[in-house]
Amino acid sequence: MTRRLAPGEHTLLRQRLESQWVLPVGGEERERPGGDGASRVAAVAGKLLALQAQDFGQSLWALGVRAPGTTRDDVSRAYDEGLIVRSWPMRGTLHITTADDLRWMLGVTATRTVASIAARYRALGLGDDDFRRARAAAAHELAGGGRASREEFTALLERAGVDTAGQRGVHLIGRLAHEGLICWGPTHGTQQALVLLDEWAPAGRTLSREEALGEFVLRYLRGHGPATLKDFCWWSKVTVAEARQGLARVRDQLGAVTIDGVEYLRALDAGTPAAPSASGRRGLGAQVLPGFDEYLLGYPSRQPALPEPYADRIVPGNNGVFLPMLVVDGVVRGTWRRRVTTSSVTVTLDPFEPLTATARRALERDFARYGRFLGLPVRIDEAVRIDETASADEATGAGS
Repeated sequence: MTRRLAPGEHTLLRQRLESQWVLPVGGEERERPGGDGASRVAAVAGKLLALQAQDFGQSLWALGVRAPGTTRDDVSRAYDEGLIVRSWPMRGTLHITTADDLRWMLGVTATRTVASIAARYRALGLGDDDFRRARAAAAHELAGGGRASREEFTALLERAGVDTAGQRGVHLIGRLAHEGLICWGPTHGTQQALVLLDEWAPAGRTLSREEALGEFVLRYLRGHGPATLKDFCWWSKVTVAEARQGLARVRDQLGAVTIDGVEYLRALDAGTPAAPSASGRRGLGAQVLPGFDEYLLGYPSRQPALPEPYADRIVPGNNGVFLPMLVVDGVVRGTWRRRVTTSSVTVTLDPFEPLTATARRALERDFARYGRFLGLPVRIDEAVRIDETASADEATGAGS
């Protein structure tokens, strides 16, 4: 059976859930901006700075779960109004950001990321002439409000004499995105369209490199703390020297907390963490999170959020695809999958161990919230094993 969290581990997970807006900070929602649904969705992207989003469909819920009361249509409007975009701001991985944040992040990370891909470019036979032709074709064909699906974009590159066979097409898109020319912007069916970044979302605030490094550190800690500088370096792929330079610029805006002998950093304006209950612990409830969620992928170590014995259950076959997660009292307790039709969504639970009845009820409530986000009723496909022998204190957290 999965061991019970130590008090320090419970504190760390609680504060991370709060800083990521999965839980209300201090038990209250008041620190979250108001406004319409699209604005509240955009506020989530601003709070976390970047949310991993390889799977577009799952990434919709990564925003929705952190903006209670919003819907899938609100997320679509946030994209369609240019409030948020999707691109490769770091690690060569798709993330959701605001357009302004994307620009300065690319200013810090893009050169190093592109250099790291150079060998792959050579293996695919991609050279300077290919990038030049692709750049010119994109700038011409998308000018004046143009937008294109991936297939449409590779077709326009082909017409410009650029071979997009195999993986050449996706690498050409990635290269132009790293240069800040294009991004994934408005919705296009069930996916997104490529647009010119500066035309779609004209530049607002600009930062010098030194300012950007400080902003990078501060915003990561604001949306992911408590965390260490090592965590930030892994997440951003910024060098240790650059990270320390950024830290020095914003040190007066950060506080430190020591948990189990490790010093973590957090932004002073991230809100006041909720106090433990009289028993020394405050329940963290149960959450239905998408795959690739920042709660797990925002840090190099998956523990204590994911019990080590079940790490391979989140990424079956180590294929790089992270499954949606069932989280109970801060710990990933299983996975889930969905089947969506025009009239309903059916979810199937795959808990790592039998759930307590209290945890099962709490997860059902969060699935109902997921259904409201989709605008569809949710049906749980099959009964899962219930642990009728669980002690009262084991069940308390999920019922909070």
